[in-house]
Amino acid sequence: MSDQLYHECHEIITQGKVILEDLQQWGFETVIPLPVEEVIPVVAETQQPFTAVKQPETLLGLEDSLKGCSLCPLCQQRCNIVFGAGDPQARVVLVGEAPGHEEDLQGYPFVGEAGKLLEKILLAMNLSRETVYICNVIKCHPPGNRDPQADEITACEPFLKQQLALIKPEIIITLGRFATQTLLKTTVPIGKLRGQWREYEGIALMPTFHPAYLLRNPSGKRPVWDDMKQVMQRLENQAES
Repeated sequence: MSDQLYHECHEIITQGKVILEDLQQWGFETVIPLPVEEVIPVVAETQQPFTAVKQPETLLGLEDSLKGCSLCPLCQQRCNIVFGAGDPQARVVLVGEAPGHEEDLQGYPFVGEAGKLLEKILLAMNLSRETVYICNVIKCHPPGNRDPQADEITACEPFLKQQLALIKPEIIITLGRFATQTLLKTTVPIGKLRGQWREYEGIALMPTFHPAYLLRNPSGKRPVWDDMKQVMQRLENQAES
């Protein structure tokens, strides 16, 4: 016990003795204590546990939730978030690496020459931009068209997974080395991965070359068409089953 507390207790006891002596002089032989009111403890207001914001139920809601995103440094120089475009109930989702400079300016995926070639491939498959869904692994343009970095993928890939969960496609087509290796978590070259069915988030995945690669290497068009024929056959089989 500290000296201060000792002196305070001693003072209280002394005052109590004085009061009792005064009461005896006034004729009070006993002191009947007053009933002590039950003290009801005041319970602090229960703080509600933190719960994450409810996941959007539509692609539009998910896109709105990304406005002003600052989860990675790419937000500092982007012009637009390139969320994705197409049919929200598409059977096929095409996934590229990241928006390029033109995509960043327009906020729309796969524009320019690579986008035109992709449209021709889709047309040959009896598909179109309006009947598929096109997006990227990450939603913001990396400076200098460099590969996305690990922290950028970590921040953005969950949104791709949410897109897929909302669309519920039958098939994913990964376009190019980076998108394929990122989703499959592998470093195997795209030349060895393309044309072979894989899986991502429980969805059948077909890796193929990127349209930009085909512009530089026209000889790659034949392998890509072989890959797309497999996609067409799978779509047909699933439609019949």
